[in-house]
Amino acid sequence: MKKIAIFVDVQNIYYTTRQAYKRQFNYRKLWQIISAQGDIVAATAYAIHRADEKQLKFQDALKHIGFSIKLKPYIQRSDGSAKGDWDVGITIDILETVKDVDTIILLSGDGDFDLLLSKIIKDDNVTTEVYGVPSLTASSLIDATSIYHAIEEDLLL
Repeated sequence: MKKIAIFVDVQNIYYTTRQAYKRQFNYRKLWQIISAQGDIVAATAYAIHRADEKQLKFQDALKHIGFSIKLKPYIQRSDGSAKGDWDVGITIDILETVKDVDTIILLSGDGDFDLLLSKIIKDDNVTTEVYGVPSLTASSLIDATSIYHAIEEDLLL
């Protein structure tokens, strides 16, 4: 049976589905689709910790589905902007996991991951899959992955 690892850039998926569809992503449906393809040996969702009730319920729901949650503190800069980027953490975790799986699945539209996917396809002979909102996914990321899945109505709540 195929071994699969899932990595979710929660902020990216939240904001892109909200911007494109004004709806939320259906993580339970995603889990059903992927678990039908093989054995999910690792599933991590990377999010920002703001300690509000709505976010805590969301994190509990992800844990109930089967995801591990990694949190970074929410940092508000003096200019009003916010910081909470997980790109390096996701990259490290993928590099640590890639030797133990057949497929790496990334949920993000962030083009910063294109070099990572190209590298692991070449060096580790794995299949990569990306789920992203079509209009908000970097073309370099789509080009770098083995399989691209457009997040559309069927994967939304």
